[in-house]
Amino acid sequence: MVVRLVLGLLMTVVAAAVAGQRLWWLFRLFRAGQPAVGRTNDWPRRLGAQVTEVFGQRKLLKWSIPGIAHFVTFWGFIVLLLTIIEAYGGLFKKDFAIPLIGTWPVVGFLEDFFAVAIVLALATFTLLRFQQQPKNLGRASRFYKSHTGAAWFVLFMIFNVVWTLLLMRGAQVNTGVFPYKSGAFASYAVGALLHPLGLAVNEVLETVGLLLQLGVVLGFGVFVVYSKHMHIALAPPNILFSRRPRALGALLPMYSNGKAIDFEDPGEDDLFGRGAIEHTTWKGMLDFATCTECGRCQSQCPAWNTGKPLSPKLLITDQRDHLFAKAPYLLAGGGVSATGDEKLSDEKLAALPENVRKEVERSLVGKVEEGGVIDPDVLWSCTTCGACVEQCPVDIEHVDHIVDMRRYQVLIESAFPSEAGVMLKNLENKGNPWGQNPHEREDWTKGLDFEVRRVEGTIPDEVEYLFWVGCAGALDDRAKKVTRAVAELLHTAGVEFAILGNGETCTGDPARRMGNEFIFQMLGQQNVETLNEAFGERPVEKRKIVATCAHCFNTLGNEYGQLGGDYDVVHHTQLLSQLVSDGKLTPVTPLETTLTYHDPCYLGRHNRVFTPPREVLQGLPGTTYKEMPRFAERSFCCGAGGARMWMEEKIGQRVNVNRTEEALSLKPDVIAIGCPFCLTMISDGVSEKQASGEGQGVEVLDVSQVLLRTIQPAKAKATD
Repeated sequence: MVVRLVLGLLMTVVAAAVAGQRLWWLFRLFRAGQPAVGRTNDWPRRLGAQVTEVFGQRKLLKWSIPGIAHFVTFWGFIVLLLTIIEAYGGLFKKDFAIPLIGTWPVVGFLEDFFAVAIVLALATFTLLRFQQQPKNLGRASRFYKSHTGAAWFVLFMIFNVVWTLLLMRGAQVNTGVFPYKSGAFASYAVGALLHPLGLAVNEVLETVGLLLQLGVVLGFGVFVVYSKHMHIALAPPNILFSRRPRALGALLPMYSNGKAIDFEDPGEDDLFGRGAIEHTTWKGMLDFATCTECGRCQSQCPAWNTGKPLSPKLLITDQRDHLFAKAPYLLAGGGVSATGDEKLSDEKLAALPENVRKEVERSLVGKVEEGGVIDPDVLWSCTTCGACVEQCPVDIEHVDHIVDMRRYQVLIESAFPSEAGVMLKNLENKGNPWGQNPHEREDWTKGLDFEVRRVEGTIPDEVEYLFWVGCAGALDDRAKKVTRAVAELLHTAGVEFAILGNGETCTGDPARRMGNEFIFQMLGQQNVETLNEAFGERPVEKRKIVATCAHCFNTLGNEYGQLGGDYDVVHHTQLLSQLVSDGKLTPVTPLETTLTYHDPCYLGRHNRVFTPPREVLQGLPGTTYKEMPRFAERSFCCGAGGARMWMEEKIGQRVNVNRTEEALSLKPDVIAIGCPFCLTMISDGVSEKQASGEGQGVEVLDVSQVLLRTIQPAKAKATD
């Protein structure tokens, strides 16, 4: 007893010291990051996320078989914490039992049940990893460039935890010190196998099994905190401090040293985005260390799936590796302040190891062959669709990381794709991305057989909705047809609406997603001032805006609150669905057509609007509705978001062509859309495929255009 007590406690002290040193090192490193604003508010939601995402494994369960296997393993280790308590108790007293519950048969059953279930989960993980081996699938494997060696070792260590546990418990059955008289079926089965060895041997095996059990558990714990499997310890806090309700929809304002930047009078020490790894917030650094390298983000990324160099997984792990390699410099007081002054003397810098000094000299964004960490092609391939954030089981905020780096590149380095510079100039000078005359914003109203009310001063009380037309809806020829269709439907339903006309300007979404926060602030403040003046003293719930553009919808509803503009914003598909449900719009004319629907990222994933457009389309007479393989939360991007609409796509397959091929595989007559950006991209994709003989006769229409065809065929024809 004394020997195993001493050995058990000695192993514990050593393991705690080694693991504690690493955890303290991580804590100090994260503390060197920038402040993360708003991460300790809204505790009910944060604690709720612990229940649903940590204990409920909500995101992982979306992946069926691997999700169930992970769920079993997670809960297995929660339950097997009881066996670790029993093992430590056994150091002091051979027949130790946990007070109150330590002899309950149901507890013994649960411990053994999860021990066996974990073995089955390990077999599942092994099979899945063999199927997904990068050497066979290449880029198609979600484990491509993951540290698979460590993953295999973890599976081996988990197996060791289980068999040493059962060895200890089986021997305890034969020595008479096992606390459970029934229920622990696996332990009794192992005990039956060991029984012929006799009492003396089983007593030795009981001690050996106990020490092996503690040794494996402690060794596993040390390995975890020194490997990419730190997520076992860091996932709960990373989820706890993640953006709530999710890191999609609104982008964060630009902060410097924990304070929002005043763009009218910025401070001399303000940090504009992320130009060095030490400019990352502590939450961003926690993201890096929490990454499991599971590759779910990578498998869903439209850029990666079309041959671009952007892998959301590698974007995070490359920054993690850079952060850890640079850590000795940062922990010694290094880093570059906003004014560019070095915080570490030349003497101290020279005293650092050569590999650390080389890491200090690397630029965060730059060609890898020239010493950069993140290649510019990686940074500018992102469409900000949010598929990575949606899939990540530990709530890493990939889009925020990308936009922060873009902000520094645009505002400080002036390094961005040249063609996007034209768009930014047009936004600044003309208030729209195409540089068209603002006075053309009302041209879409010409030819309508009713008058569209324009806001002059304050919106009259009888007007229920302000119709935000948007740049595309007012100036793009294809999108103008959508605008006219929505206006016709609202007029038919008796909905009183008005437009700002020439008083509108771009919401600033393309500039913000590209990283030019300055232009976003300029346009946003101008629009908020206009809108607040138009709504006057109306309460927020009566400041109703309907928008056809998913990007305008997102910016108006989620981001203008940061600028003092709070409105009740709906997407036109939501309003049309409600009008049909209320009987104010009645589809009558059969269409005799086959439909499919493409979810716009900024309507669906970013704002969870999935059902209304489908309700409209599936309720149309004479139609057959088909769902694409990738839909709703897993919808594939059209390729236009993140200001990609105004950048050349020179690497790999075009994203819009990939999505178009998926839609055409269903052989539809109509591909229905809910955003003018998607309308342009999918229309271009269909045109390209039709030029090669595919998809002949397929139309790309907005949901409103399809609905108008069933309600007023003549007007729909005129509008088209």
